[in-house]
Amino acid sequence: MSGPLFSIITPVHNPPENALRSMLTSVAEQSCGDWEHCIVDDGSTAGYVKAILEAHAAKYRQVRLLLRAESGGIVVASNDALNLASGEFVALLDHDDELAQDALAQVSLAITRAPDSDYLYTDEDKIDEVNNHFDLFLKPDWSPERLHSQMYTCHLSVLRRVLVADVGGFREGFEGSQDWDLVLRVTERARRVTHVRETCYHWRAVPNSAATSVDAKPYAVAAAERAVNEHFARTQFPGTACESSVPGILRVDPALSEHPLVSIVVPTAGSSQLLRGEPTVLVTNAIRSVYDRSTYRNFEVIVVADASVSAATRQELKDIGGSTLRIVDYSAAFNFSDKINAGFVRSSGDYVLLLNDDIEVLPNGWRDGWPKLHGTSHWIESLLMYASQTGVGAVGAKLYFNDLRLQHVGVVMHGGLPSHSYRGFPSLYGGYFSNAHAVCNYIAVTAACVMIPRAAFEQVGGFSISYPVNYNDVDFCLKIHAAGLRSVYSPGAELLHYESATREASVSPAEIALIQDQWRSVLHDDPYYHPRFYQRSPDFHPQVMLTDGSLVKQH
Repeated sequence: MSGPLFSIITPVHNPPENALRSMLTSVAEQSCGDWEHCIVDDGSTAGYVKAILEAHAAKYRQVRLLLRAESGGIVVASNDALNLASGEFVALLDHDDELAQDALAQVSLAITRAPDSDYLYTDEDKIDEVNNHFDLFLKPDWSPERLHSQMYTCHLSVLRRVLVADVGGFREGFEGSQDWDLVLRVTERARRVTHVRETCYHWRAVPNSAATSVDAKPYAVAAAERAVNEHFARTQFPGTACESSVPGILRVDPALSEHPLVSIVVPTAGSSQLLRGEPTVLVTNAIRSVYDRSTYRNFEVIVVADASVSAATRQELKDIGGSTLRIVDYSAAFNFSDKINAGFVRSSGDYVLLLNDDIEVLPNGWRDGWPKLHGTSHWIESLLMYASQTGVGAVGAKLYFNDLRLQHVGVVMHGGLPSHSYRGFPSLYGGYFSNAHAVCNYIAVTAACVMIPRAAFEQVGGFSISYPVNYNDVDFCLKIHAAGLRSVYSPGAELLHYESATREASVSPAEIALIQDQWRSVLHDDPYYHPRFYQRSPDFHPQVMLTDGSLVKQH
């Protein structure tokens, strides 16, 4: 059974001669023969371009060539190429890049396995002017929220042609981010989005190209903002995308039109610690920071208090929260999951925000002098704008240790166990392809600060009391995932976490055995942590295959 016909779309305008020849050869030598190459020269002034394209079209019957008399721009040329296409799928190839030899074969295989795929994307790397490969981008499986911050799917993108036609093809006014805009519109309607876990595209980094620097096309940032914000308007998403200080990353600020009741559940034993040189009761510090430093006001606080919480601390909490704070007594042996469930039962909000007692909301102005990345006091709004979306089951925050090193930017599975990525890294560390700065989907987020829609909490049966100390949040998020819901990391919610201030951070062999027994399959196949990452580290280090077939860690 033959695969689908692929129409490869390539607008051309004055590419380097060698790069143009290499691009054409990479298509002609595809191991999958079911392709046509739809090429539109957009009024190139370099004399060699027309000669090369005409000779190539004469040699290969699958080439459809249109020579424009004058330049209309990349959107016009791309739409002209679409008009030449007759394939079931269109694949987007830039005029100076290359396809891996088995690129179309890999995509065809993925379509055979998932015939309802309307959009497919592959992994990619970059090549320099002498074909050295670098910047291997091993991508997560479909992460719709990440597309709010970053055009991470990028190359190779393959789209069902009738759907591209239905949404109107490429749009003028989005030059530089025309692919991002198209993919947003297609995925709004797509039945399935499929990630092909193979490096099928080689993005050429030449001077003044976007592969070398995002600054090469400054107009692309404005186009990206417009594309994402129009997507937000179409989908009624309560946020605004705007430029950040990180190249290629948009900041997403909350723009809520509704302010539902949020129930903040805080389990505590009433422990104290030296903070800023002063003995401090952690839970009162946490609760005071919530009331004093949060712009969102429609919340209630449910403190689940052990018998060890003193009368003085209880009174201080009541003084801070007044009628919006309730204390739920908990007298059983320590079980974090059971305490969370007890707080949930006493809550009333449509959204439940779990908060450790060793969390502190950061004050306004704490980022003074830092690059402009995210907001400050809008942390609840930053969680709520994602928690309010259909299909989302948990939203986690960006957490810092007291010295502002990173503590939590998402949880990944590596080597069969969950772990925090970039734990202890510098506060401004951007991560692998800027994933510490971008809104991202993860298989799990920490319960130290997580917002959960009430309906999702009830759907999965809350927290499992089989996990009294560790992995309870991971187990919960895996139940969310099994229910077809997504977990989101929202970097706009930034807080301090005095982790392990109340107990020793250790995991027993019994806890490890339990989670591995219950979740073995997903622990070894995290959809958001590529299998080619080095499995002894949770920090997104790719492994590169050598000519002898062995894998080595790439730093």
